[in-house]
Amino acid sequence: MIQITDTIEIDEDAIETKAIYASGPGGQHINKNMTAIQLRFDILQAYSLPYEVQQRLIELGGNRVNSDYQLVITARSHRSQERNRKEAFERLFELVRKAAEVPKPRLKKRRSEASHRKRLSEKRKHGETKRMRQQVVVY
Repeated sequence: MIQITDTIEIDEDAIETKAIYASGPGGQHINKNMTAIQLRFDILQAYSLPYEVQQRLIELGGNRVNSDYQLVITARSHRSQERNRKEAFERLFELVRKAAEVPKPRLKKRRSEASHRKRLSEKRKHGETKRMRQQVVVY
């Protein structure tokens, strides 16, 4: 079990890593060595995660979550496989931490009656000023 927060742990069996070829510059090193890491985290199989956290994780994952509800993270920014693996795990842990935060409920705001009246009177005054600037048309 991997400890993410005080209350959340992830089972290592729910995480699958695979080395893949990285793209981009790097010459022969890129062509010969599999340095990029693709991490797959099965969200629905992570029974240690509460249902609400799973739902927020699916939402936060966006297009990184496939149709099987697997979060796919690809790390390829470093030249070494180990550093890419570490980065992929850190990105996963950060997403889970963010999903574990309970969002604050949105409070519906409403103007006070006095501020509403003041706003409308200022609009009227501004409109009147603009009307006074218009050219008078004489027939």
